[in-house]
Amino acid sequence: MIAQDAIDLTPAREAPLPREAVRPRSSEIPDDKAMMRAAVELTRDISRARPEIYWPDMLGSAAVGYAALAGTILVDNTWAAVALGLVSALALYRALLFIHELTHIHRDALPGFRFTWNLLVGIPMLIPSLMYEGVHTIHHTRTRYGTVEDPEYLPLALMKPWSLPVFALTAILLPVSLLIRSAVLVPLGAVIPPLRRLVWGRASALAINPQFSRRAAEGPFARMVFWQELGCSVWALGVLAASYAYGWRPLLIALCVVSLTAFLNQVRTLVAHLWENDGDAMTVTAQYLDSVNVPPPAKFSELWAPVGLRYHALHHLLPSMPYHSLAEAHRRLAGQFGSGSTYSKANYPGLMPLLERLARSTMGTR
Repeated sequence: MIAQDAIDLTPAREAPLPREAVRPRSSEIPDDKAMMRAAVELTRDISRARPEIYWPDMLGSAAVGYAALAGTILVDNTWAAVALGLVSALALYRALLFIHELTHIHRDALPGFRFTWNLLVGIPMLIPSLMYEGVHTIHHTRTRYGTVEDPEYLPLALMKPWSLPVFALTAILLPVSLLIRSAVLVPLGAVIPPLRRLVWGRASALAINPQFSRRAAEGPFARMVFWQELGCSVWALGVLAASYAYGWRPLLIALCVVSLTAFLNQVRTLVAHLWENDGDAMTVTAQYLDSVNVPPPAKFSELWAPVGLRYHALHHLLPSMPYHSLAEAHRRLAGQFGSGSTYSKANYPGLMPLLERLARSTMGTR
């Protein structure tokens, strides 16, 4: 989520545990070249993004999400509204997470997909692809992952225990902050250059590292940013004008649904990595081991980590692998290496065990 300066970066432990009591430092883990080579060689035939999967999945998720949101607003029965709101949050969550795919697929792989996603999902949800493109790729940079330059990394396992609920709950405020950003800050920034630079640098990225500041957009990307920002501002101002004229209830309900979506994503973020790196540059294998797969038979992982994100560690081995191929890639690699291998060490049984592990780490009891 957008960086929150309130998150405490102070390590929970004042002194490190003896070296023999902990795993080797991430920077000291050598690369498992056999695993890295097999990951590429065993998956060449499934590395193409298939439009016949991407388009129906994204369009269907958006359609279900918006239809259920309309039902949530229109129905009179409270329980029916709650059920429809939950369906809407889950469907819109899936539709939104295609922003992750947009940062990795080749620009020519799915003609029109980026434009259509922004038009139907990114701009209406006030999270256009500019908030991830040019940001998420830093997270995959060999020398920046897990360092102070990584916009998507915090040493959460080394922080104070209360930082975890604060981290998760601040996501609930995201929809309101996005509305203020697009309806107020971006238009004002068009006439106040210092504000424009501040908003771009500090409030235009889906980042969790409060020290991250974006560099100015350049070239074709800057032109794309202009049109996406314009679309978001026009939409946000239109929504506020309609709410002022016809009532605020639909907007408040929509904000609640999107808040649930943001909270789900923040909880998923808590278990996307082990968050145990203390700032050193890491090998590719160390990055893999600091990341998390939650493969079958884990229950419900497709709901809270959709669009391939339940295979997040595998994604760090194969960043360009399309989401629909990750399950098959995992099956092949798990069969190749078996239990006890480096590959198997990034596989976990489910959401709750991962949350418990993270909580124990913050309390120094793991």
